[in-house]
This record gives sequence, C-alpha cells and structure tokens, in this order.
Amino acid sequence: MFCSGGTTEVAELKRVCWLELHGKIDTRKLSPGILYQVSFIIMLKDPAQGWELPVNVRLALPGGKKQQHKESLMEKLRARWIEIPVGEFVASENDGGEMEISMFEYEGGMWKQGLVIKGVAIKPKE
Repeated sequence: MFCSGGTTEVAELKRVCWLELHGKIDTRKLSPGILYQVSFIIMLKDPAQGWELPVNVRLALPGGKKQQHKESLMEKLRARWIEIPVGEFVASENDGGEMEISMFEYEGGMWKQGLVIKGVAIKPKE
C-alpha cells in the first residue's frame, strides 16, 4: 500500500557502478502464521541507464534459509512506483529473528543511474 499526500523520503542513485542495498527487520514483530510477501518499492527515472544486467534480490531468513533470484530492470515501466518481489515467508514465533533484504549488482561494471528506492514492503500475501 502507498500513502498519498505528505512527504516521503527516498534514496536516489545518482551514478555508480557498484549497487548494494541491505535492510534488516526482526520477524518477531510480525504476526505469526501469516504468509508475507517482501518487495522493494522502486522507480526508474527516465532516462535510467546501466541496467542491461539484471539485479540480484535476496531474502535471508532467520535460521539461514535464503531466497534469491535475478530481476531485469530494463523492461520495467519508467517514472512510476513499482514493486520488485524478493521472496515470501511464514512468520513464526519459534523461528523468529532478524531477516535481511538485499538488492545488488556489481559484476557488470556498468555505470548505473536513475534508480529511486522508496523502501521495502512486507505485507500479507493475498
């Protein structure tokens, strides 16, 4: 869900060749037994450059289980907020702890620009 009105702080990638984002949250703050979907909320400005190679997105859950895949940003819509799915999990009282969400791409060496990150969405999967 997105709010309208008010001011939202965002991070904008100006020009880099190494992209690496990490965030953490304690899963014990979530309701147990619920299937959650985790996504990055991003926007690609027009023009956005350097996204020929896909980015890696990863969800590292408490206990060491990881979900990771590559996501191509080349064909994504420009100048509007989109969700990039990272993974999903069931919150548990027994296996709770710190979860890490990541997005990275540093193998291509291409200069990247035009990525705006609004945040991470963790919401019950419908």
